[in-house]
Amino acid sequence: MLFLLFHIENDRYVIDVRQVAEVLPLLDVKHIPLMPPGVAGAFSYRGKPVPVVDLNELTYGRPAAKRLSTRLVLVYYSAQAGSNHLLGLIAEKATELVRHGADRFTEPGVSNRETPYLGPVVADEAGLIQWIDPQRILPGTVTEKLFAQLEEPTTHSGARHDA
Repeated sequence: MLFLLFHIENDRYVIDVRQVAEVLPLLDVKHIPLMPPGVAGAFSYRGKPVPVVDLNELTYGRPAAKRLSTRLVLVYYSAQAGSNHLLGLIAEKATELVRHGADRFTEPGVSNRETPYLGPVVADEAGLIQWIDPQRILPGTVTEKLFAQLEEPTTHSGARHDA
């Protein structure tokens, strides 16, 4: 299988490239007030808003470093009720593809309910690499907040309506 390799802090992680729609340079993200930790905001992709999660902040509480190798990885995300969307993931050093057989990955021996997106691991000459499941990154309540407006029919005419 082919994977996109990236870093969170000093550790290496992969995402199955079949789940990746596109890898973009790090773009400016519109911050959304009162979002849960790890939700960086949203950006416009081909005229549509796409929510963005900073994997570094989600996992370690610190935003990803703004480097040339920090990328915005667009993944296919299935929200509640089976609707499909794009989700942006800010990932450091996301510039390399690697091949590993899915059968070579094994359970890491430790798990954490707070990080259900962290999956099995595989070892190579540089150490362990952990497989991330983008479908498990967001808890249901966060998914509802991020995608609720996208689920509703658009009726906004551009005029402001005050109650």
